[in-house]
Amino acid sequence: MTGFRDFLTRFRPAASPGRAAPSGVPADRSAELRAELAPQLALLEQTEAQARAVRERAAADAAARRREAERQAGAMVAAARAEARRVRARATEQVLRAARSEADALLADAEREAEAVRDRARRRTPALADRVLALLLEDLAAERGLPPAAADRAGAPGRGHPSDGDP
Repeated sequence: MTGFRDFLTRFRPAASPGRAAPSGVPADRSAELRAELAPQLALLEQTEAQARAVRERAAADAAARRREAERQAGAMVAAARAEARRVRARATEQVLRAARSEADALLADAEREAEAVRDRARRRTPALADRVLALLLEDLAAERGLPPAAADRAGAPGRGHPSDGDP
């Protein structure tokens, strides 16, 4: 409902005083302003609707791009994980191969060293056995009171002197 003041503003003179004008209803300024701005406001509403539609399309496009980017990122992560498994498997295989080679080399060295020890033992055993026998005969002779030369004659024939052969 319009107030009393608005009612009175209708009767204000619309123009400068002058000759008498034909009588009529005073002009409604707010109606005139509304009528004057209505086409521009309608255009503004239309523009707002278009802007709203553009924002909605942009939001939908952004959501679609985000989903596509997430899908691509997931595919990249899956591919990277698969590649990492392959790289780990290759690295493990290389390390195992290197360890086997090193173990084989160590085993071959150990076998060569064991053969060398066996060979030395074969060469030294007769001389060492002769020395042990001579020392034993000396100890036995010392217990019986015989001279060391007699212990050599009392020993087994065919055995050499302790200084013979390899030590």
